[in-house]
Amino acid sequence: MAKSKDKGDGKVTPLMKQYQQVKAKHPDSLLLFRVGDFYETFGEDAIKTAQTLGIIQTSRNNGGSDVELAGFPYHSLDTYLPRLVKAGYRVAICEQLEKPSKEKKIVRRGVTEIVTPGLAVDDKLLEHKTNNFLACVTYAGGKRDQYGLSLLDISTGEFLVAEGPADYTDKLLQSFQPKEVLLSKDRKKDFLERFGDRFYLTPRDEWIFTEDYTQEKLLRQFQAISLKGFGIEKLLLGQIAAGAILHYLETTENRNLQHITRINRLANDRYVWLDRFTIRNLELLYSPHDNGVPLVEVLDHTVTPMGGRLLRKWVVLPLLDAEAIRARHTVVRALVERPALLQDLDERLRVIGDLERLISKVPLGKVNPREVRSLRAALSALGPIRRLLAESANPVLADMAERLDDLPAVGAEIDRRLQESPAVNLNKGGVIADGFDAELDDLRDITRNGKGRLADIQRREAERTGISSLKIGFNNVFGYYLEVTNKYKDQAPADWTRKQTLTNGERYITEELKILEDKILNAEDKILQREEALYEDLIVWLQDYISPVQQNAALIGKLDCLLSFAKIANRNRYVMPELDDSKDIEIIQGRHPVIERQLAVGEQYVPNDVHLDPEDQQIIMITGPNMAGKSALLRQTALICLMAQMGSFVPAERARLGLIDRVFTRVGASDNISSGESTFMVEMNETASIMNNVTDRSLVLLDEIGRGTSTFDGISIAWAIAEYLHSNGQARPKTLFATHYHELNELADRHPRIRNYSIAIKEHGNRIIFLRRLVPGGSQHSFGIHVARMAGMPPEIITRATDILAQLESQHIDADGRAAAGAELRDKEQGQAGPQAKPVAARQFSQPAPQLSIFETVDPTAGRIKAALEELNLNNMTPIECMMKLNELRRMLEG
Repeated sequence: MAKSKDKGDGKVTPLMKQYQQVKAKHPDSLLLFRVGDFYETFGEDAIKTAQTLGIIQTSRNNGGSDVELAGFPYHSLDTYLPRLVKAGYRVAICEQLEKPSKEKKIVRRGVTEIVTPGLAVDDKLLEHKTNNFLACVTYAGGKRDQYGLSLLDISTGEFLVAEGPADYTDKLLQSFQPKEVLLSKDRKKDFLERFGDRFYLTPRDEWIFTEDYTQEKLLRQFQAISLKGFGIEKLLLGQIAAGAILHYLETTENRNLQHITRINRLANDRYVWLDRFTIRNLELLYSPHDNGVPLVEVLDHTVTPMGGRLLRKWVVLPLLDAEAIRARHTVVRALVERPALLQDLDERLRVIGDLERLISKVPLGKVNPREVRSLRAALSALGPIRRLLAESANPVLADMAERLDDLPAVGAEIDRRLQESPAVNLNKGGVIADGFDAELDDLRDITRNGKGRLADIQRREAERTGISSLKIGFNNVFGYYLEVTNKYKDQAPADWTRKQTLTNGERYITEELKILEDKILNAEDKILQREEALYEDLIVWLQDYISPVQQNAALIGKLDCLLSFAKIANRNRYVMPELDDSKDIEIIQGRHPVIERQLAVGEQYVPNDVHLDPEDQQIIMITGPNMAGKSALLRQTALICLMAQMGSFVPAERARLGLIDRVFTRVGASDNISSGESTFMVEMNETASIMNNVTDRSLVLLDEIGRGTSTFDGISIAWAIAEYLHSNGQARPKTLFATHYHELNELADRHPRIRNYSIAIKEHGNRIIFLRRLVPGGSQHSFGIHVARMAGMPPEIITRATDILAQLESQHIDADGRAAAGAELRDKEQGQAGPQAKPVAARQFSQPAPQLSIFETVDPTAGRIKAALEELNLNNMTPIECMMKLNELRRMLEG
């Protein structure tokens, strides 16, 4: 950046020298430098600021050197700061640390706050129902392919730690969507290779990521001698990640962290395994489609920010503990059965506000007086909520009532210290209640009754001296004074001090008058100073109550989620699922929770039954036309199971479910061009991950496996995958396998736990009607051309495609009406036996039957020419016959 210089002398100005010193400490931050009533930026920072905010960029010329300049009024910080941070900038705010005076050429300045995407606490930078996590990832390296992960939301105090392989770390990053990720500088390349470029990365020096240094940070934060009480003593990589976060907070001027009171372990054995592909494919948190709706939006009828944030965690972390799940179900049932209780609790929760973030602002020094009043209102609402819970007759709700604490001492102290409707800005005054502080009351009385006090002094002194014409005046030189005419100047008492002699009289001051003058002239400033000191005392006092308020916030968030489940159960006709120890899935008249809410008015969602069990019907092969609803059926089965294990009721007539421990999906087509991976490669990567991690309690959803390669390659892969899921000898995962490869219907004849189903349709002339009903038996048609017609494909293409399809099918169907590929496979297997026979999985489709070229079937003329050539016997033909045959073929081509 160009240096600013005094014109003509080549010296750096004191202001720019100070700026450069501060900037040197924060080279990677955009520095907002407070100058009077403006925040100014210089050089490259000014260019970025002007472009991001759309404000005017100017320059200042000093000694022939131009420096770019852009700034905005200090009172506009709340408007512009969020835009800079959301644009991905780290912003360092440099304030004036002392008041300007005539004696000082330049005021002292320093950075008071650094705001990054992962360290936002301002409401304008946050989404109320979404956590704003800062993450840190560490890596063991070498043969130990283990990662440590820590997540902190500084706005709520939530601190989490985990440790595991790359896929587990990837799943957590996908689930919690951190706004910023810390990592060691030497691990950036590894991170990008493993997890992609989806995150805002902040590399830090390698020395920070050491066990001793980071563990010391954690012990100091929690004032403990060991981490055993937190259950993370064996997670060394996780500890390093968590300690590195605390170090980062210190370097970004975030040192008051009393609201970070605990650190919790994210144990992968407590929650259903959902890899990032499944979270994406089931659209749990986000939908990739413009008009798509994720599951969380359907489930979220919470009325508090704490509930909204917690519900997002429940959606991606369904429980594995059957008792904990049933406890949630019993609460939802109690609330569903008592609509009056549900409504009363809902109304009480609506006035709570964001209790969690309110109390977190206390140690950070970000809470304003009106927010403290909101804290008091939230605590006041807890008493009625506690009484309602205690009277509910539900043991879980009764336990919540026992643990809720409305902290009457806090409420009483806030009432005693703060006005009922204080100003938002402390600098505006009107914050501390009257009667709380005698000094403040006296200053306020002076501002309200200053003239009256002067009149009292005038009256008393006139009575004491007998000078009836005594007056009190004021000028800028002497301030307030007593004035008497020459007639009475000899009556002036000795304790008066003469300040000025006039032609017609004398002016005096007294000690009492000067004290009052000082109070009157400086009362406003003193009031603001006194109120600020008293308010800071209140904030310090409130810090002793951070933990109990956080516990209240956590209980309210949990209650809000359960109320939300009850509300959607009532509105959407959900039922309580029956959980048992089996490995079965039995869903009667199940519905897709998202699709059914998106249907047009008057349109009904067609429900379906699904039964899966590892002994009789482990794998269901589902065939049927495009758009018939195969993918919806797959997804709704998974969503019903996951909703049940979140604690929600489910969209079905009845559901009996054994716990599932993992859900895997391979749905849809995508590619990863930036990493050089094709659509098919991505598909195989995801499928390989499934095959290597399935268990007996897994649910696997496979949709159109093998469609990214040639037909016979795709059929071979899909066939082998289905056989592996059935016959691997280690696990029998429950599987729904949707496919257009009708040849796979033959698997049901070969394997006892595979069943064929299809999505029913009704043909009407050259049209089909989708019935959306799952029925036993496979389908032999995909109706892709019909779907193309519905999409608006030009009629010429539809007509030609129909002709081509008819010709292709005539070449590929044998005399019994069976698919030639499947018949050939069956004939091969039946005729091959003995020690020379290959294993089934290795030889399937390895030698497909000779097929006609696509050109022969699409172009009839080419087929006739080939047939004519195959009939020729060149050895028996004369030259003239060859010429005639060639001419015949040419005419055939021309015709």
